[in-house]
Amino acid sequence: MIKFASYNIRKSLGTDRRRQPERIMKILGEIEADVIALQEVDLRFGKRTTTLSPELIVDHTDYFPVRYGIRQESLGWHGNAILVRKGIAVLDQRRIDLPSFEPRGAVLADLEVEGKLVRVVGMHLGLIGNWRLKQARAVVGYLEELEGNVPTVIMGDLNQWNRDGGCLAQFATHHQVIAPGPSFHSRRPMLQLDRIITSREFKLEATGVHRSALSRMGSDHLPVWAQLSLPA
Repeated sequence: MIKFASYNIRKSLGTDRRRQPERIMKILGEIEADVIALQEVDLRFGKRTTTLSPELIVDHTDYFPVRYGIRQESLGWHGNAILVRKGIAVLDQRRIDLPSFEPRGAVLADLEVEGKLVRVVGMHLGLIGNWRLKQARAVVGYLEELEGNVPTVIMGDLNQWNRDGGCLAQFATHHQVIAPGPSFHSRRPMLQLDRIITSREFKLEATGVHRSALSRMGSDHLPVWAQLSLPA
């Protein structure tokens, strides 16, 4: 089984108004996932500097970041990043441009996990419903154009308040949409903004929202996770 997780870290700014990257890295250790998609990793303006140092991630966690080579100071692409557990091979990485009213993008990584090829997409969709639809179509269309039928996991903050329809319907045509549970706001979670979406090959073994004393303070979102298995 492979454990996937998604976490909007709000630029490492906690609900106590303190920016503490070290706290985020401790939360990542609590989750114990194999692959993690992060949103809002980089500061939004100026040089868009990352709030999570790649060196600190490697030195103080079991993960290493997939690098997309955009800016030296940034970790991801439009704030999206993918971390993989040490020992997992990164075979390919790509950036996906998304149509948007405000700057948006997604990141993709092809990984070898437990001897199997797995494709992972991390994304953060927009606040406006019409643009979310266009962005979801863009992600699905991009994946359809890639060669080969690769088991795929799409994760991120979809900003979709309702439980079905909207952008979720775009993914549900050929994928299974997992709702781990309410993840926003972390102090009193009521909305299921964070989702994990998989191709049909995957079997869902377990899913949930990571709740701990640290995660309730680390960001305004709680991390979500899913334990998935692939047929032999």
